[in-house]
Amino acid sequence: MPVDPVLIVHGGAWAMPDDVVEAHLRGVRAARAAGWEVLRRGGSALDAVEEAVVVMEDDETFDAGRGSFLNRDGKVQMDALIMDGATLRAGGVGCVERVRNPVRAARKVLSESEHVYFVAEGAEKFAAEHGIALCRNEDLIIAREVERLREFQARTEKEKPDLFAAPASHDTVGAVALDKDGNIAAATSTGGTLNKTPGRVGDSSLIGCGCYADNKTAAASTTGWGEPMMKLVLAKWAADRVAAGNLPEWVAAEAMNYLKSRLNGHGGMILLDARGRFGIAHNTSRMAWAVKTVKEEGAGTTRE
Repeated sequence: MPVDPVLIVHGGAWAMPDDVVEAHLRGVRAARAAGWEVLRRGGSALDAVEEAVVVMEDDETFDAGRGSFLNRDGKVQMDALIMDGATLRAGGVGCVERVRNPVRAARKVLSESEHVYFVAEGAEKFAAEHGIALCRNEDLIIAREVERLREFQARTEKEKPDLFAAPASHDTVGAVALDKDGNIAAATSTGGTLNKTPGRVGDSSLIGCGCYADNKTAAASTTGWGEPMMKLVLAKWAADRVAAGNLPEWVAAEAMNYLKSRLNGHGGMILLDARGRFGIAHNTSRMAWAVKTVKEEGAGTTRE
């Protein structure tokens, strides 16, 4: 029997100021529309999450693709992962500097390599060999982020804010989906943190940390301060809680409480199981999200 599809996207969990709320809502709604069109046509969950994330990578609002935060050297370095819950196949790329849509490169790794993860120049070479045109790093840099980095680096050490704290911008993007065949998938993409040390990789592109999908448990995508999420393997932790019989709605909220209480971490999560049950949660003041099922459609920046 065909299954009713479900799609959920997020555009980052942080203390989002009022003046950027509308741009984030437009962005997640556009991503939802792109992913849902795939599902509406009978396409796979894997294709749906890829297309949804591509839209947000192309949107300068978010910390993914063009418009990503700049690292300490003033470059964009991006990470992405996509995972298929039906087969447990996954593809990830880390520290790529010349790929306009890292999730596209990650999908090529999943589909066309016996490996799971490529980084830096090796990832870019693999992408180019599999039909993905490379760009200049300068093509991914926008004036807003040049000024943001300049202003940050001009501060003294005592004046610099904690970029891993809740007020800092964590516009990592992600999507989870369920298709008509009952398969789930997840994808997450990020430009990382402002002024990060070159070569740093966060949770977003690591299996079980910032992204995970297994038809027998759940699909998850996270956003926020990556280091605590890596230490807790938070996406897999949440999937295992669903496997134990807990509702995704409860588990997502529980994951955010666990993140805060265990390591004082901040972020958000979208979580979906193969029965179409889902959870959306964050322990920051706001997180951009959008959801669509055959019965409902919604978007917002807070989730009670």
